[in-house]
Amino acid sequence: MVHILDKFRYCPVCGSEHFLPQNEKSKRCKDCGFEYFLNPSAAVAAFILNDQNELLVTRRKREPAMGTLDLPGGFCDIGETIEEALVREVMEETRLLVKELSFFCSLPNKYLYSNFMVPTLDIFYICRVSNPEEMEAHDDAAEVLWLPMEQIDEHAFGLASISKAVGLFKQKRIENLKK
Repeated sequence: MVHILDKFRYCPVCGSEHFLPQNEKSKRCKDCGFEYFLNPSAAVAAFILNDQNELLVTRRKREPAMGTLDLPGGFCDIGETIEEALVREVMEETRLLVKELSFFCSLPNKYLYSNFMVPTLDIFYICRVSNPEEMEAHDDAAEVLWLPMEQIDEHAFGLASISKAVGLFKQKRIENLKK
């Protein structure tokens, strides 16, 4: 797979061909000194539980990992806080209104987009919604469903960070039940 920085052949400031890699995350122009850093894109996902201890999951409508399980979420837009992105993405994919959210964890990830592996920083929240009866699949979600926590298999989730976060979430819930 081609590294996305390989597509930046010329300096975007002066046009020089001397726009060279410094490391896996940056390039620098030998002529004008401009540096470009490839930083991760911010993404967010929601753990939403109902009163029956079921987790809301979606089924991915598009690649990557089309057809696998996912959590409601997506990328943060320019000018948007991560919390605003979470509320927007949950609404876009499920038609649910987030009324409470609390930080759970963050995980680095790589997301295949346009044949490039894009680095992401995925931020996970535990949420409560105000209108669970209005749940409906939209946008990137082919399906939305409630699954009992004891039936959740983190390996059924197609994206690496989501799978890992689901495993951590299940582990934390088991630890809390033992207390």
